[in-house]
Amino acid sequence: MNKASRDKGLQVGAVSRRRRLWIPAALAFSAHTLCSAQSLRPAQPSMALVRVVALSEQRLELSLADAVYLGLRDNRSIRSAYLQRIAHKFDLRVAEDAFTPRTRITHKAQANRGNDERHRDYTLTPSATVTNEWGTRFSLSWAQHLNRADRGGRKLDNGLELGIVQPLLRGAGRDIVTAPRRLARLSESSNKLQLNATVAQTITQIVTAYRELVRAQEQQRIAQTALARSRQLLEVNQALITAGRMAPFEQVQTEADLASQELGAEETANQLDASRRELLRLLALDLGTVLRASEPVDAKRLDIDQQQALQLALTRQPHYLQQLLAAEQADINLLLAQDQQLWDVSLVGGASQARNRHLDIEPRQAEQRWGSYVGIQLEIPLGDLSARQAVVRAHVAVQDQALRQAEARQMLEREVGDAVRDMGTRWRQYEIAQRLRELSRRKLDIERDKLQVGRSSNFQVLSFEGDLRQAENSALNAQIAYLNAQTQLDERLGMTLQSWEIALND
Repeated sequence: MNKASRDKGLQVGAVSRRRRLWIPAALAFSAHTLCSAQSLRPAQPSMALVRVVALSEQRLELSLADAVYLGLRDNRSIRSAYLQRIAHKFDLRVAEDAFTPRTRITHKAQANRGNDERHRDYTLTPSATVTNEWGTRFSLSWAQHLNRADRGGRKLDNGLELGIVQPLLRGAGRDIVTAPRRLARLSESSNKLQLNATVAQTITQIVTAYRELVRAQEQQRIAQTALARSRQLLEVNQALITAGRMAPFEQVQTEADLASQELGAEETANQLDASRRELLRLLALDLGTVLRASEPVDAKRLDIDQQQALQLALTRQPHYLQQLLAAEQADINLLLAQDQQLWDVSLVGGASQARNRHLDIEPRQAEQRWGSYVGIQLEIPLGDLSARQAVVRAHVAVQDQALRQAEARQMLEREVGDAVRDMGTRWRQYEIAQRLRELSRRKLDIERDKLQVGRSSNFQVLSFEGDLRQAENSALNAQIAYLNAQTQLDERLGMTLQSWEIALND
């Protein structure tokens, strides 16, 4: 999102946009609309200015921008989407080529044998047809036939024929004739939006998986720190027991807490490995790669205006825009279905020239014939309900698309409103969790000092220790939830690619 949009109060994904990315080269292969005979070379999305990641290192330190970069390069969902775009773009080219002249060459060679004669026939027929945007069809063909008989000699026939057909009812008019091309263009626009949605969804998954890895790393750090404090408390207990200021049986509480912390440390290690492997799967990397998230999470408050966010979503959200395109396609399909109910009335006209020669007779005289025709062609379907069936289905589809469009808008309004409200709630939870964490830490420090002078019990210290662990995990979870809420809002507004400065190169 550019600076002008932020000045209007709508700041979406500002954390990711303020991040400095350092990649000196673009990711994308050159875009190929068609596939060659040797290989398919689809285009590829790219990010601006990202640091190149060396995968040959024994330990991979990965920032969030690096993870997104690797996902654009290797994620299988994105690569599959770009492979599909090869076929989609060729479909559009076929539709755009509808008014290009079509040429065909037909050749036939045949040997015949009768009771008293053998002869061979050779026929060559090139032809060309073209249709303009008003439905007028022009056809031009030239045929040459050579007959070689053992007794009759050689005979050569050739001729030229020109034909013109102009529909007057069914298939007439620029709107009807160009409807397939308009449908193809709408499908292409929808396919582009689907590519946008696929890349954005994948980026959201990668960002979320990266933060899950950060969460697992931080949870392991919290567990290790809590384990170290438990061991330190055990040493304090032993010193107090030695000094006769604590009963030996009270040390059992500390030992039980230490065992509990060791168990928690093992669980966090397992969760860390699972989070690491999930991120590697999304990046299409070897699951055995030693990976560590190097970028600390940093949450800053963003004030989002819900109405501005909704207006932005109505113009950029891919799934909603696809629904609008589907409604346009339904209208065109209804127009085509209604056209098929009409009678087929066409003006026809043409001219032909034919010439026959016997090549083995002197002098070689040729017989020439000329001809032309003009008229009207009429076809009236009777008792065929299939055309009416198509119209009924098209009418239903138009009305259904109107309902779907209304539902899509309402759902978009709800999703945007929920996302904005969720961000506000997550931020307030994060502020409370931060305050709770600081108070729990101060509470534990005070209680540990009181234990040193015999004014507190070991049980009270252990209880406060558990409160601190829970507060630290709550603050971490609230922070990750708030950042994920920002990422989800970006996707619902259709701003994920803009926030990360990603070019689809399509």
